[in-house]
Amino acid sequence: MNPSALPRRTLIGLLIAATLPLAVSAQDAPPPQEKGPAAADAMLHALTVKYPTPYRAMEAAETKAVLDRVLAYLERTTPAEVIDKTSGAPITDLSRANPEAVLKPGDFRLTSYEWGVTYTGMLAAGAATGDKRYTDYVMKRHQLLADLTKTYYPVVKADTANAAAPIKSFLNPHALDDAGALCHSFLKAKMAGSPVDYGQMIGICGEFVTKHEYRLKDGTLARGGPDGKGGRKMRPLVDTLWLDDMFMGVPTMAYLGKDTGKRAHYDDAVRQVLQFSKRMFNPKLGIYMHGYVEGMRDHPEFHWARANGWAVMSMVEVLEVLPKDHKGYQPVLAQLRAHIKGLASYQTKDGFWHQLIDRNDTYQETSATAIYAYAIARAVNRGYVEAEMYGPMANFAWNAVASKVLDNGQIEGICVGTGMAFDPAFYAYRPTSVKAAHGYGPALLAGAEVIEMNKKFKFGLNDSGLMYQGVR
Repeated sequence: MNPSALPRRTLIGLLIAATLPLAVSAQDAPPPQEKGPAAADAMLHALTVKYPTPYRAMEAAETKAVLDRVLAYLERTTPAEVIDKTSGAPITDLSRANPEAVLKPGDFRLTSYEWGVTYTGMLAAGAATGDKRYTDYVMKRHQLLADLTKTYYPVVKADTANAAAPIKSFLNPHALDDAGALCHSFLKAKMAGSPVDYGQMIGICGEFVTKHEYRLKDGTLARGGPDGKGGRKMRPLVDTLWLDDMFMGVPTMAYLGKDTGKRAHYDDAVRQVLQFSKRMFNPKLGIYMHGYVEGMRDHPEFHWARANGWAVMSMVEVLEVLPKDHKGYQPVLAQLRAHIKGLASYQTKDGFWHQLIDRNDTYQETSATAIYAYAIARAVNRGYVEAEMYGPMANFAWNAVASKVLDNGQIEGICVGTGMAFDPAFYAYRPTSVKAAHGYGPALLAGAEVIEMNKKFKFGLNDSGLMYQGVR
């Protein structure tokens, strides 16, 4: 056919058809390319984000590697040994009292309240990882303390003012710091099947916590009581509540209830939680003030992070042993949920919490973040709070803590010991140190509990972030 004889419209059609590809089946055809706002939005969602703190659920092996570094450092720097303080020679016969005997110096003290928390952290890490080295760390030091108690307690009891003993502050406690957290670790180890004979040690510290620590008229644990000389101590004022003491004494009360079967100990633990909370919890903010002075019209309402950590940890520990039919179980659980909900709104974009929780101009603090990671993960594991809401938060908090564990096992960003203050500057400018003992036990607890949580629940990334993906 002569193309020139075809109508002009037909000729144009044939030319267009010749430029098109051969027809393909529907299943072979490439998908249509989206255009417009939807396509642009999809491309933006696909962009890689660089998070300063790893934004994912850490694998158990990776978490254990972090904990192993902490264990190696503490094993190396907290010797379980008694020496002659003059010659430095080891003392191996602990059955006879020796006025020259002292614990071999290390980076940390074996009988501080911080080390009570560290012992419970080691026990938790051993249970979560199956690595016996963590449990052995505790057993070796608990056995040493039991041996020293057997030998030196009669000496100290006979002359509390002048007797020399390697662990005198524990054998003759003057504050909850000397006894409560250690007693909690003894009770936990005993219930876990430790072969150490804890009877004498639990008797000493348990009696101090329940019978000898100063209390307000309604029975609430307090500081600033009689000084033994006819006056009153200033801690920093008389009749002062420190939120720290919710942990320094209350879990021991609850665990004594479990150990002895005496319901009065449970009653006391519940009363402490509720009476501290009535005075010190701010329901609008969902967090606690650090200090309260009985009789004052206004109180120094500064929301120190680690003190809030002691409070939230106290509640998960009490609920661990409190019978569910106890009349205080539901009130304590409700208070725990209110506190965790409050804490949730203050987590920073890097996974931490600030030194003063509601003051973004204060630094991000490691020990409090570790305690929150532990307590929130424990609450998820026990069903106190929803895994969907709080599991990602606990994972992110653990990643933040892990980012502060150095290659040598030391932990950065830990606030040093801190008293109760009446102005924000005191808290804001407290130094941090790798030698602050307060962060090591919480880090062990956090890593261990997150391992347990991630065994039970699956978390992963999608276009909504780090999300709960179901029960494993």
